[in-house]
Amino acid sequence: MQESRNKISELFNIQYPIIQAGMIWHSGWRLASAVSNCGGLGIIGAGSMYPDILRENIQKCKLATDKPFGVNVPMLYPNLDEVIQIILEEGVKIVFTSAGSPKTYTETLQKEGLKVAHVVSSTKFAVKCEDAGVDAVVAEGFEAGGHNGRDETTTFCLIPNVRKHISKPLIAAGGIALGSQVKAAMILGADGVQIGSRFAATVEASAHDNWKKKITELDEGDTHLTLKELAPVRMVKNKFFNELEEIYNVGRNSEALVASLGRARAKKGMFEGDMEEGELEIGQVSALIDEVLPVEKVFANLLKEFHETKNPSL
Repeated sequence: MQESRNKISELFNIQYPIIQAGMIWHSGWRLASAVSNCGGLGIIGAGSMYPDILRENIQKCKLATDKPFGVNVPMLYPNLDEVIQIILEEGVKIVFTSAGSPKTYTETLQKEGLKVAHVVSSTKFAVKCEDAGVDAVVAEGFEAGGHNGRDETTTFCLIPNVRKHISKPLIAAGGIALGSQVKAAMILGADGVQIGSRFAATVEASAHDNWKKKITELDEGDTHLTLKELAPVRMVKNKFFNELEEIYNVGRNSEALVASLGRARAKKGMFEGDMEEGELEIGQVSALIDEVLPVEKVFANLLKEFHETKNPSL
């Protein structure tokens, strides 16, 4: 990966077109500032933060880095108008929106001089993003952790199709943890990548150490996409997951699913470290992650692997 500018590095004024996903319970100011200081784009995850906690994280991130960073705003959470106001008041320059319509805040933010990217899981919604005037599109494959698309389209199928239908800068997400995977995504037409799971298992991530250790122990098949009736999410198969499956076995009762999720399950698992009763969100690529590393080492590995991966000749 060259330091020479491409569409994403130019758009966000960063050294490398590598974006850290704004993951709930992981992406606080320490992780975001560390990624930005390494030349990527760090993202604070607003989804698991009360407004005052978000403001605190933004302020601490500004003190910890003089490089660009952004905030991820999942639009399925409350207090959205307050969150947007805090982002504007604190002078954040980049916002990634997800889990909602790209039209909701794009124009408002752009009028204040912010760059806006929106996360989608299909070509149809990527086109809607371009129509809404976003600055960049994040196309996320079915492999990704956390909230996901219903269509189960993999990253390798999604990226070239989205590239064919939009002209906006394109960021690939889902199933990317190695430098070789970064190169593959860019060969398929992406201008940059968004990485979640690999940055979840870092020293600087705000998640519980029990969870970080668990990530390094996961194998192929240990995660599953579920809850399509509500908001599709990929999670680890544990006791809580089995309870959800039992609800499915006795009938697809949405009220029972909501009641089970309503016990702060994600916080219990990823932030408080309960590996059985908590909701554990991670991508399929976790099977390739075998140690918790500092962000600086993750970045060094990504760049080394990228440069060592040769383009094959037929």
